[in-house]
Amino acid sequence: MSTTPVHAPVSGRAVALADVPDPVFAQGMVGYGAAVDPPREVIDAVAPVSGRILKLMPHAYIIVTSENVGVLVHLGLDTVTLNGAAFSAHVAEGDTVAAGQTVITYDVPTVVAAGLNPVVPVVVVDEREPGNVVVDEVVATGSGITAGSALFTANK
Repeated sequence: MSTTPVHAPVSGRAVALADVPDPVFAQGMVGYGAAVDPPREVIDAVAPVSGRILKLMPHAYIIVTSENVGVLVHLGLDTVTLNGAAFSAHVAEGDTVAAGQTVITYDVPTVVAAGLNPVVPVVVVDEREPGNVVVDEVVATGSGITAGSALFTANK
């Protein structure tokens, strides 16, 4: 079994995935993990794990670790409707990144001004067993978290 620590891609307040106001994330349809409610300012979203950028969209990215664990970072809810506004990528699909490396600059005020929720779900892609994801204490307590701090651990 591999154990993969997954770090917060942005600073803010840690949120349990079940509390994200989107059933696709809240019910674990994409996978299990946690989320971060970011500050209302322009911020950098960083890699929560080291690995290869499998998929890069303006509003989301998936990084696959060397242990073949895929981690999705989704910047805001329904932000695909912004057609890339509010997001600036610093890497390309296929690039190798280190945990903590900037992937996308995220203009949170633009997302909020569009009437969208800026919360950032972070999930292990296709994880069907909620018990395989162990959230850190900050998630359970809804505490503040800084980018790069432990968010949860994925066990495969």
